[in-house]
Amino acid sequence: MPVVSDAPSSPESGPPVWLPVRAGLGRFLVLGTVFVCAACGLVYELELVALASYLAGDSVTQASVVLSVMVFAMGVGSLLAKRLRCRAAVGFGAVEAVLALVGGCSAMALYACFAWGGHSRSALVGFSFAIGVLIGAEVPLLMTLIQRVRRQDAGGAVADLFAADYVGALVGGLAFPFLLLPAFGQLTGALVTGAVNAVAGGALVLWLFRRDLSVRARWTLIVANGLVLAALAAGAVLTPSFERAARQAVYGPGVRVALSTGEQEIVLVGGGTSGRPLSLFLNGRLRVSGRDEVRYHEALIHPAMAAGPHARVLVLGGGDGLAVREVLRYAGVRSVTVVERDAEVVRLARRDPGLAALNGGAYRDPRVRAVTADAFDWLRRSMAYDVVVCDLPAPELTPSTKYYSQEFYGLAERVLTPGGRLVVHAGPLRPDPRAFWTVDATMRSVGLRTTPYVIGAPRPGRGSPHDWGFVLSARSPVGLRLAPHRPRPRSLTEQGLWAARRTAERGRERGLPPSTLMRPRYGE
Repeated sequence: MPVVSDAPSSPESGPPVWLPVRAGLGRFLVLGTVFVCAACGLVYELELVALASYLAGDSVTQASVVLSVMVFAMGVGSLLAKRLRCRAAVGFGAVEAVLALVGGCSAMALYACFAWGGHSRSALVGFSFAIGVLIGAEVPLLMTLIQRVRRQDAGGAVADLFAADYVGALVGGLAFPFLLLPAFGQLTGALVTGAVNAVAGGALVLWLFRRDLSVRARWTLIVANGLVLAALAAGAVLTPSFERAARQAVYGPGVRVALSTGEQEIVLVGGGTSGRPLSLFLNGRLRVSGRDEVRYHEALIHPAMAAGPHARVLVLGGGDGLAVREVLRYAGVRSVTVVERDAEVVRLARRDPGLAALNGGAYRDPRVRAVTADAFDWLRRSMAYDVVVCDLPAPELTPSTKYYSQEFYGLAERVLTPGGRLVVHAGPLRPDPRAFWTVDATMRSVGLRTTPYVIGAPRPGRGSPHDWGFVLSARSPVGLRLAPHRPRPRSLTEQGLWAARRTAERGRERGLPPSTLMRPRYGE
């Protein structure tokens, strides 16, 4: 039986509202809606941060942009909502319908801007601001609605409202990485969140506060929410086709493998019978290019292997098997341990015809063992290696910075045998050499003696760096050389290797990028 709310009549709250349930249950339903809307709002926020970090890198910058813009916009939304408090029910219904549409479609729109527009920063700021304004408008309207349901002092109402809001944010923050991403992925997860948002907001207004709505307002909200749900459902249906088209726009034709793991998105382009060189992209960044990976991996592996004993080798990262391919060229190798955080990369390196051909079937060698673990955690174990190879993402990527810290190099130094060597990919020297020399200085700070060197990339641009920088280190001074009993590698020469070291050393003395970079020649 419908009952009259026991809330007092005031200019802000309006006359007593007729409810289809008792006031206590009505208040509970309002707080439940606050809970759901807060969870959805935080999912939108995390979705923007995650997708922007994937598209542009530097998660710290992307998170700072989203959070700062959104918090500012929430304040703007709260001020704008003051004009809607006299019609709180219809205002809240309209805000939730728009928020569900904008928030649900934000990930797809951001991805489209990046794929076809080439940039996403302006879209990121725009969606952060729009979503923040709409989220900020929720609280004043909900405050008005909850006061109309049940008589309560302002302090108590604010406490209840924010308690439900914060608990909802907790649930949304946990649901995003542990439920939505694994079950739906980034794009569909945002669309599902928008649908939940629209249903929760629309149901509260159209059922609990239906007496506050005119017939015209009621039908307007019904049609608006129906259209929003239809748009979100259509987006969910079209997501696979949209993702294929966007990947083709980003990576070009020939995408053979595209999958999302719990760690990253993996895309393989070309290779096999396609006639194109194989390219491996991790989180949208070129990790391996079949055009020039030989130069990179020979420069990474051979100086460290040739400088002393190499019976036991540890490769941190390098799940693609290309560094292992170069390690196995040395007959004295008895065991190779590959520590890769994403097991799917190793699976592709074993089973994908193009990638397995490129790494020479390295994982078929019985001396090779692959483990799924974090490189930092693995170094805490008490084992000893003659050579430790860090084939990890570049240090300028924020999630990778822990692998270039004093703590990491201290752990790596502990697992080296007497005479053991550690070699690190230290990132490019051009256009900014600071990251490279920071790696060199950090390694020296833990007592390692370093030998930096650099090789030029054959085709800079198009996702490839201008050059690759490396640092070879050990407890005692170690020089650059190639094993005299080995035939010359395909790209490196003794003369060029020493020239690379001298060039890098001059750059360290001057604190500037070297004016001439070694460009190894094929066919040596």
